[in-house]
Amino acid sequence: MSAVQTSPAENDPSFRDATAVWAKIGVISFGGPAGQIALMHRTLVEERGWIGHERFLHALNFCMLLPGPEAMQLATYVGWRLHGTLGGLMAGLLFVLPGAAVVLALSIAYALYGQVPLVEAAFVGIKAAVLVIVIEALVKVARRALHRPYDWVIAAAAFIAIFFLDVPFPLIIAGAALAGYFLAFVDPVPVPEPLDMPPVPWTRTVRTAMLWLAIWIVPLVAISAAFADTPVFADLSLFFSKLAVVTFGGAYAVLAYMAQQAVETYGWLSAGEMLDGLGLAETTPGPLILVTEFVGFLGAYRNGGEPALAYGVLGVLVTLWATFAPCFLWIFVGAPYVERLASNAKLAGALRGVTASVVGVILNLSLWFALHVIFERVEPEQHGIFRLWTPDLASFDPTAALLALLAGILLLGFRLGVLTTLAITAGAALLLAALSGST
Repeated sequence: MSAVQTSPAENDPSFRDATAVWAKIGVISFGGPAGQIALMHRTLVEERGWIGHERFLHALNFCMLLPGPEAMQLATYVGWRLHGTLGGLMAGLLFVLPGAAVVLALSIAYALYGQVPLVEAAFVGIKAAVLVIVIEALVKVARRALHRPYDWVIAAAAFIAIFFLDVPFPLIIAGAALAGYFLAFVDPVPVPEPLDMPPVPWTRTVRTAMLWLAIWIVPLVAISAAFADTPVFADLSLFFSKLAVVTFGGAYAVLAYMAQQAVETYGWLSAGEMLDGLGLAETTPGPLILVTEFVGFLGAYRNGGEPALAYGVLGVLVTLWATFAPCFLWIFVGAPYVERLASNAKLAGALRGVTASVVGVILNLSLWFALHVIFERVEPEQHGIFRLWTPDLASFDPTAALLALLAGILLLGFRLGVLTTLAITAGAALLLAALSGST
């Protein structure tokens, strides 16, 4: 078995410097998990050298196997590696809170005033820029992950399975891991030499798990008991805690299930409002799973009590806690074992298979997103065992296509930053809306 050297010595920042960088990442982390992971790699690995490339990829592979938003969990892991539990908390919270604040403000505006034309117009430009950001990230991730013919085959199989056959994401991950594991017998994956690290006592792992289980569950039980006459909080706690356990592959993997339950079972919002919430979450920083915050706000706002706004905000807090507290549990329990897992050749092969499959999954999301940005109406059509996302050609949005072209020129041609590109395309969208008289 061959071995590769770990990355050059990593620079250890001060807690204050790290906090400033995590805050910046949280504010500009647009583009979904692909864009967010690419942003963190550029910032943490290439620009500052706070974590080596191999360790970054090992951590990413580990986070891909966990339920919940992998980009937020990756940030939590790197923060933990730099500054322990406090660093992990700081990195994870700063990754989520800016987007959560924006989604809360937009949810309140949505509930009080309905759709705001100016906001809708700006979102057209932001969505167009995000589309290009995701495509750029897809190319970068593919270049790093696809090296052997097997990797390309796994990526292609994953894309066909999820895009055309609608295979559940956990099954794709399991199949890719199994394929990578057995391929490692034929073509071993180079792994770093095992680090000379003291073993982690199992008692410490159990204590950490019990502590974070209590942090996750006790506040939700307390709020549900305090508002026993308002069952919406118990429903939100149970539903989103359950969702946090099965959310493999990000929000898109469980979006259909979440929409069906929120709309049909609980009646918290309509199907159209669910799509509006997804649009809000897609165009704000932070993980796409923040769409749960929009659902939680409307559910408590409409089914709580008076003052309705206060109940809606409490619904947001319950939803965010149930969604993200488990993420810290997974990372703080598993983080001490990541380096040991990375030095196992067979497991490294399984994780490499997972990484290759994720390229196919991101390609699926890129195409899905492109169709929904450029066309106003896109419906799935079933042709035997194949599902095809079919756009209504009459709903083609030339403004969105033009703004996507502008974003491509700015980001890929002139190499402008993500935030600058988003600002320019949002401004251009507002200008076009004003000229057309639609605002």
